Amino acid sequence: MRRADRLFQIIQILRRAKRPVTARVLSEELEVSMRTVYRDIADLMGQRVPVSGEAGIGYVLDRDYDMPPLMLTPDELEAAVLGAQWVAQRSDPALARAARDLIAKIAAALPDPLRLFIAEPTVSTPPPQSLCVDTLSIAQVREWIRAGRKLRIRYRDELGRVSERTIWPLLIGYADAVRLLAAWCELRQAFRHFRTDRIVEAAFLEEEHEGRRSVLMARWKAHMKESRGVDLSE
Repeated sequence: MRRADRLFQIIQILRRAKRPVTARVLSEELEVSMRTVYRDIADLMGQRVPVSGEAGIGYVLDRDYDMPPLMLTPDELEAAVLGAQWVAQRSDPALARAARDLIAKIAAALPDPLRLFIAEPTVSTPPPQSLCVDTLSIAQVREWIRAGRKLRIRYRDELGRVSERTIWPLLIGYADAVRLLAAWCELRQAFRHFRTDRIVEAAFLEEEHEGRRSVLMARWKAHMKESRGVDLSE
């Protein structure tokens, strides 16, 4: 790895870390000696990159620090292309359009030598063989998730039984051919997953639910961890 690439990678590691990163952790990820890491950290500080910390404790990057736009590696560019391709082929129309716009904006801002990685990537994702049709606006569901509002739905399960639910929408999961809406179900008093193509009817309520999304997400993740291997779909 070139030194310039290594310095850039150190910044990326520190940027994504939530706590101080030790020189040992940096050396293991970068596959270099700790002495090299100490020298690189000193170079970054000398270039006025706001890295603070010391040996034995770890290093942090000032959260307000921002790098020049789109200083991406070829692997990062192709990862962005691959992810955007998948979203464009499998998500709702609004997200699909956003994914295509994202790639166009990245390509427009890149220097010429890097545009090849957008125009001719070495990776691709095939389109899904079949894709279930949603019976409600996924874009509006995402809006309601952000706003913390309730949905009232009529849902048909795999046996064809229809029930009415008031749910607190939390997260939309994108599988290869279907979408699942993770939510707190007031009827079951538990987290449930609803296939969006089985929602017969949906009313977007103005009523806000009681839970903060961060708290609900933490509870949902704990629930998923405990229920691994258990079918939680309705």
